[in-house]
Amino acid sequence: MLLQNQRNAGRVLSVLSFCCLAGSICLGAEPGDVDQADLARRILTETGVRGGVIVHIGCGDGRLTAALRTSDSYQVHGLDVDPENVAQARKHIRSLGAYGEVSVDRFDGKRLPYIDNLVNLVVMRDTGAEIREEEILRVLAPGGVLLKISPDTRHPTPDTCVRKPRPKEIDEWTHFLHGPDNNAVAHDDVVGPPRRMQWVGGPRYARHHDKMSSVSAVVTSGGRVFYIMDEATDVSILIAPKWNLIARDAFNGTILWKRPMGEWFNHMHGLKSGPADLPRRLVAVGDRVYVTLGIGDPLTALDAATGETVHTYVDTENAEEVVCSDGILFVQAGTAASETTARRPKPKRKVTPTSAAIKRLLAIQADSGKTIWTAEQPILKGTLATGGGRVIFMSEDRIVCLDRGEGTESWRSDPLPRAENYPYRFTPTLVLCDDVALFAGGEFAANGNRSWATEKDDTLTALSAETGEVLWTAPHPLSGYASSEDLLVVDGVVWCGETTSGHAVGRFTGRDVKTGKVVAEFDPDVETYWFHHRCYRGKATDNYLLMSRTGTEFIDIDKQSWSINHWVRGACLYGVMPANGLLYAPQHPCACYLEAKMYGFNALAAEKESKSREVEESKSGSRLEKGPAFGAVSDQRSAVSEDDWPTYRCDAARSGRATTEVPAELRQTWSADICGRLTSPVVADGRVLLASIDAHTVHALDATSGKELWQYTAGARVDSPPTYWQGRVLFGSADGCVYCLRASDGAIVWRFRAAPIDQRLMAFEQLESVWPVHGSVLIQNDVLYFVSGRSMFLDGGLRLYRLDPESGRVLSETVMDDSDPAGGKMVQDYARQQNMPVAFPDVLSTDGRLVYMRSQPFELDGTRLPLEAMPYAGNPERYSIPVTQRADHAHLFSPTGFLDDTWWHRTYWIYGSRFLGGWAGYSQAGKVTPGGKILVFDEDKVYGFGRKPKFYRWTTPIEHQLFCAAKDPSTVEQERRKPGGRVQHTWTQDIPLFARAMVLAQGTLFFAGPADLVDEEQAVKQMADPQVQERLRQQEEAFAGKSGGTLWAVSAESGQKLSELELDTIPVFDGMAAARGRLFLSGVTGQVMCFGGE
Repeated sequence: MLLQNQRNAGRVLSVLSFCCLAGSICLGAEPGDVDQADLARRILTETGVRGGVIVHIGCGDGRLTAALRTSDSYQVHGLDVDPENVAQARKHIRSLGAYGEVSVDRFDGKRLPYIDNLVNLVVMRDTGAEIREEEILRVLAPGGVLLKISPDTRHPTPDTCVRKPRPKEIDEWTHFLHGPDNNAVAHDDVVGPPRRMQWVGGPRYARHHDKMSSVSAVVTSGGRVFYIMDEATDVSILIAPKWNLIARDAFNGTILWKRPMGEWFNHMHGLKSGPADLPRRLVAVGDRVYVTLGIGDPLTALDAATGETVHTYVDTENAEEVVCSDGILFVQAGTAASETTARRPKPKRKVTPTSAAIKRLLAIQADSGKTIWTAEQPILKGTLATGGGRVIFMSEDRIVCLDRGEGTESWRSDPLPRAENYPYRFTPTLVLCDDVALFAGGEFAANGNRSWATEKDDTLTALSAETGEVLWTAPHPLSGYASSEDLLVVDGVVWCGETTSGHAVGRFTGRDVKTGKVVAEFDPDVETYWFHHRCYRGKATDNYLLMSRTGTEFIDIDKQSWSINHWVRGACLYGVMPANGLLYAPQHPCACYLEAKMYGFNALAAEKESKSREVEESKSGSRLEKGPAFGAVSDQRSAVSEDDWPTYRCDAARSGRATTEVPAELRQTWSADICGRLTSPVVADGRVLLASIDAHTVHALDATSGKELWQYTAGARVDSPPTYWQGRVLFGSADGCVYCLRASDGAIVWRFRAAPIDQRLMAFEQLESVWPVHGSVLIQNDVLYFVSGRSMFLDGGLRLYRLDPESGRVLSETVMDDSDPAGGKMVQDYARQQNMPVAFPDVLSTDGRLVYMRSQPFELDGTRLPLEAMPYAGNPERYSIPVTQRADHAHLFSPTGFLDDTWWHRTYWIYGSRFLGGWAGYSQAGKVTPGGKILVFDEDKVYGFGRKPKFYRWTTPIEHQLFCAAKDPSTVEQERRKPGGRVQHTWTQDIPLFARAMVLAQGTLFFAGPADLVDEEQAVKQMADPQVQERLRQQEEAFAGKSGGTLWAVSAESGQKLSELELDTIPVFDGMAAARGRLFLSGVTGQVMCFGGE
């Protein structure tokens, strides 16, 4: 935790120079007396807050609250103790169409509902709230500002406007390897083993495992994080990339700006990594970002707050690497077009001593752009470093040192051990540490497949930075994988460990940096599964070595102890970044531990030193609030017809099967504009119920006309549709609560806070509870089931609740964290290969005997079935270990959750009991049990849209089919050598569209989606063809809903087409329902549509 002891924090606050603001906006005037937009702009200008999270305490009517979001760089949250003010503010913000990015909630006037170090600006009116200054300081991010406005505030004082300082205990990470010296060690005493979430951002995954990494570089400076990422669609890796330079707030993840990149490295290059020197093109120092905005582009300086160009440096075309030190940029540039060209489909992989390219090395004043000196040298990629008045690099087979001020050669070493050839994914490692230069040339590591090689060490050489003389040499064990190797200097000790191979012991050796003497050596003190090191090198802080042999291991240097975290890892090529007191883990394409490993761009914090406040709050007061409609809902058991669709996917099994009969020939009978991103609909008792996800609002429409009946706004997103039960509408929200409304008018019956305390963080670009609840809740035998939380490994884990749906009374609570009390083990103890027990929540389902959360079963009383050691996945290229699908646990689920609407290639739904992860496992389930991107089922069969059997393997192109297969949940105990070997299809159909939504209604199968315009098997062979590229562009637009869609009806018995209807839009994923002879569809354009017979 930053600023753990805040008792005296007020004494070290810096006072803002705020006289201009006080005079110009009349702090003594009531906010209604001045123009709110002008007031907001002046507040932001004078406080210097240029993006992030703004909290407005005492929001009143919400006019200033809404005005404070002057651009997309802000998220604004209003708080008020008066529920009438909250309602009025919400109404005003909704009228502007801004609700979601600006939102309002009620609070108790004492505790702020945010995690520590989250908020950039608190604007506080004198509302009588009893908020202690320590509480506001707790939620302010380093550099955050508190502004108090009241009728008595005539002149700013330390009590009216204060800024929270940045703690000295945390560090920045300005270059790929921390700083210009290439020593990837953060001087950060706050970073520790991850136990809390600070923020998470989208997208969920990198685009493709088998191709170029989607993340090229990440750095942080000035409270911001900057990174380069391919944000193109995941529907097909063949579609052209969209490389962007993106800035986020470092402490809450708010997207501050994006800058499109030019031509970049070829995104179709094989296997998830990329050129090892690519991350060295991005540097951030202070209020500047230095970057090449394209492969052959010159170096450009950008304003860190806005992304606008400040300077383009002359003579830096084809810049390949940059380091910045004391206001001087050292730029390594090619003399011709870079070898790392986006246009070359197979980039040159080798660099040899005799063909090392001559590079231009420029020293440039960062602020003026003046060139101080230039030099031309053959320079090996990835070795440029500076410090102590020196600039060093590897030239051919020798290290060269130049005088930093003049550019003249100071010394040149003797030849050093190094690889004869370097693959593009590998660079030698050169670290400049005070008066010592450390070099590992990778003479063995750079060559061949290093997955399991352990027999030979490389050489570590230490040289005098003053003379170039060799001080000492030592063995350097193989480290990293498909990446450069590690040299980590911490407090005068250089650390190296054998991490490449899963078969290696994993011993770490620390040597005195000046003498080479071994000062410490130790093996892992844990027994667990080790994979090959993830496809990036390790990093460190002054307290921990951060490796990724399987997930992210924190190795305590003093205690010589390992903390394993198989459930979090970084991006291929780049890895993780320890800085700002947090561990940043960018998007990966990894299928290991799919039901447990974090996804998205994660910023994670260490455990708090004290939890006393949270424990006190979790026990205080009632978590159940009764509304005006409590006890005033008539018994409406007969109001729901068997032909209704009262819950997500129609029933508690989530079958997607309606009992009503819908005619094959349909026409649109009405449409309603809800706007925003919609959930799928549910239909019951003559009402259509759904949520506008990002607007936090549940809508009820008349099922016959589409007329809106009522709407209700929750405290955060509602990510899936509500459940209708006996005249009540029940749903969860990302605010950590479950709501019960009266169906007739939307009046609140009760609200239960499932989160142990009310704390918000940023999740996928909005504020959410630390412990959110999915919108769709489960009702079985008149008992309400749902789960709150994000991961068993974070913030105390998950909570499975059972409630009485009529009263909101808690029947049971099952807490699931990283331990397994029933088995006497930790959850990670059950991991085997790339498989681990379920650690994520989901929309729950049931077969009437058991409740399921993804593949994890529970008894109906909420007891989790005993955890078991996970199965092996095997190697599908050589053999297969049997995969057990238990008949008694067979159900419909997705390993990445029902609500994962991506088209990522390493996940799909199955009707079975288990989904294996890992490079060998993710394709297995679809071979032995029905699987697809979307499925529905009845008593005997499963219908779906998914990849054709031969594509259940590592593959670039994927082609899909519509199919019907028999339910076959029998236990599979045989080796499978043929792709798709066990699933027997009743029928299959090639269809010219992607089925994004599907409903089974009696004997008719309805599905809808965008056109499928590309034959990927042919397209992948003709990527240079302009016509193929144009079709791929059209495919991207179609999948985004820009080209309309099609609704098909086919016979469930034969797959024969019955009808086709053109649509103006496409459905949201899984966005259809059928009830009382009609079909209902939620569109990506924010419309709800109803279709009936002629």
